[in-house]
Amino acid sequence: MKPKLDLRLSQKLIMTPQLQQAIKLLQLSRLELTQMISQELLENPLLEEFSQEQDESEESRLEDFEKDEKEINTSDEREQDNEFEELKSRWEEYLEEERGDIKNSNMVQNTTEDLPSYEQTLTKPATLAEHLIWQLRLSKTTAEDYAAGSVVIGNIDDDGYLTESVEDIAKSLEVPTENIQSALKLIQTFDPAGVGARDLKECLLIQIKELGIKRPFVEYIISNHIEDIENKKYQKISRSLKVSLEEVLEAVKIIEGLEPKPGRPFFPDETQIIIPDVYIVKSEGQYQITLNEDGLPKLRISPFYRKLLTSKTDTNSPTKAYLDQHLKSAIWFIKSIEQRNRTIYKVVQSIVKLQYDFFEHGITYLKPLVLRQVAEDISMHESTISRVTTNKYMHTPHGIFEFKFFFSSSVSFCSDEDRGELSSITVREMIRQIVEQEGPLHPLRDQEIVDQLTIKNIRIARRTVAKYRTELKIPSAGRRKRYMQH
Repeated sequence: MKPKLDLRLSQKLIMTPQLQQAIKLLQLSRLELTQMISQELLENPLLEEFSQEQDESEESRLEDFEKDEKEINTSDEREQDNEFEELKSRWEEYLEEERGDIKNSNMVQNTTEDLPSYEQTLTKPATLAEHLIWQLRLSKTTAEDYAAGSVVIGNIDDDGYLTESVEDIAKSLEVPTENIQSALKLIQTFDPAGVGARDLKECLLIQIKELGIKRPFVEYIISNHIEDIENKKYQKISRSLKVSLEEVLEAVKIIEGLEPKPGRPFFPDETQIIIPDVYIVKSEGQYQITLNEDGLPKLRISPFYRKLLTSKTDTNSPTKAYLDQHLKSAIWFIKSIEQRNRTIYKVVQSIVKLQYDFFEHGITYLKPLVLRQVAEDISMHESTISRVTTNKYMHTPHGIFEFKFFFSSSVSFCSDEDRGELSSITVREMIRQIVEQEGPLHPLRDQEIVDQLTIKNIRIARRTVAKYRTELKIPSAGRRKRYMQH
């Protein structure tokens, strides 16, 4: 078979850079969008930020600009030069006088260059490692001990536990194991109590030693029955120690007052302020949707460059081509942001319609919802809905929720009348409320929670309850049990 050339026509969907940019804008969070707009303002000279007042007075400012430009062009250039020279000489005389006053003055005057920067005036809390290094420097140690202690501190995690073995640290430093062990013992006397421990038992034992706790059975219970405490097996501990349950509970109360994570006070502050993208407010019986545009720069094409483009200049000049290219980019960017806002509005409008019972009554009335339902409702693709609902938040009468919160899987249930479906979030909320209302002495088992849901005409399997209880980080009934002391 001989090779030959064959000419064929075909259609392909190509993602242009402009289309890629529009799709990218959809999935950006509010902070990322603000950063992208700021970057575009720096890169595109035809884009500028404006306020409402600037928009209203734009025409008058252009007229004033043209009038001033004509006056400047018709003025006497020679007279302007003389005035400029006179102003320059006066300014130089003023500076000379200021320099003389500073030299003759006995007082030292600080300038802004002598002041610390804004970043240097900010304070931040010390980390656990910094706190331990500070104590190590105050300790009477040799250079070798200080080096070993620094390495040990470097292997302590945020919870306050040593993550590497003493042998491995000694091997990496090529020093005797006794040196590292000595440095570790010193660090275990530092604040906070329990720091440098290798496991929970050692951490608690260090704390009762440093705090001077001398109560019977406490040290023995920590050393031999830490798992029984976790599983609330107090009767087993009582039989092992051959003491009354009240004495065991008294010792357990002391142990529960200890800190299992000594580094907790030094945890970095990761508080994140959530600014909603959309506000949902009920007015006159209807839910009103308002996009939050506070803090987002408003864009427009620069009037100066717009006038320059419409002027009679050489159409083949490089300047003209440069401005035309950035004009198209600026127009597309502004239209992409407007399209993003319209798409978000449509998606939120559909969510409010499909989850109307939630906005009226709360979380327990949340319905199962998938992206496909919203996509069909507003005639868009599921991928578009997925991008819109990413990293965006909605302020509702019941609190601030992420867009993704309103999309949940369904749970089949049987009632006396028929079969139906509930949102998995609704079922989890019901389980949480049932557990909150249980008694501390008799916590409900999973089957008993199933029975409670059955009373509410909702019948689901016990394994489903166990699954959702685990997702809610609710321990089992045995671990939730509390003993009352008499």
